[in-house]
Amino acid sequence: MTTIDTQHTDIIHDVQIDFYGKRLATASSDRTIRIFNVENRAQAPLAELRGHEGPVWQVAWAHPKHGSMLASCGYDRKVIIWQESEAGWSIFHTYEKHELSVNSIAWAPVEQGLTLACASSDSSVSVLSFKENNWTETKFSAHRFGVTSISWADSGNRFVTGGCDKTVTIWTFNDAKWEPKQLKSVHQGWVRDVAWAPNIGLPYDTIASCSQDGTVAIWRETQNNQWEVIHTKNEGEVVWRVSWSTTGNILAVTSGDNKVTLYTESLNKGGEWTEVPMNEVN
Repeated sequence: MTTIDTQHTDIIHDVQIDFYGKRLATASSDRTIRIFNVENRAQAPLAELRGHEGPVWQVAWAHPKHGSMLASCGYDRKVIIWQESEAGWSIFHTYEKHELSVNSIAWAPVEQGLTLACASSDSSVSVLSFKENNWTETKFSAHRFGVTSISWADSGNRFVTGGCDKTVTIWTFNDAKWEPKQLKSVHQGWVRDVAWAPNIGLPYDTIASCSQDGTVAIWRETQNNQWEVIHTKNEGEVVWRVSWSTTGNILAVTSGDNKVTLYTESLNKGGEWTEVPMNEVN
């Protein structure tokens, strides 16, 4: 295990590694983003990005096909897209049309071009796309009381959101607009995070969601395009984040007791999801 002294002066809210696993970006309440070289277990600081006027909640690396780009969002209602050149990092685009905190951001699959989805406490989602040297912006209402999280499907024409209204919603791009499909209610508190599992050729899609009430739900799409809950678990503490492995077969769950628990679907127990002992993780 490697420890990095980030030099942040306040809470770190997010840490993301780039596509090649060589650089790490951190987001903090000290209003800054810091980038480090972590190749071969190095811990060299590369840059400190300043542009937000409040806590920075999340960062997200764009696919390297688009160049060296990083998105960030924060309490100041801003979404900032940063670009690296030979002169260093600079702001490529700033989006400031949300009325409250922007809580979550996610880049679309590379096949969709340079497209970013943003979830805000103002109850809306915005989708930003850069085409023909111009930004287009679409904003629409998503969840009452605020949107907490957002995650794209590998297909690129769908994403999932979680909200303060305790619901999970699937959005599909159809006839030039985003159409919602709210899933049945299983959470009794705010949905804190959602994550669409990578699909490596499986005939179905899987989503995970987690809640303030301590529950984690795993959803699977049936052949008739309906979504069913195939597993639920109560962690006993608020669950802040859910994240899939790159192959989509292991789910990491981060809870309020400072623990990260890994789950995988058992092949010999009728689809039961079981905890992965840490000593079995490579």
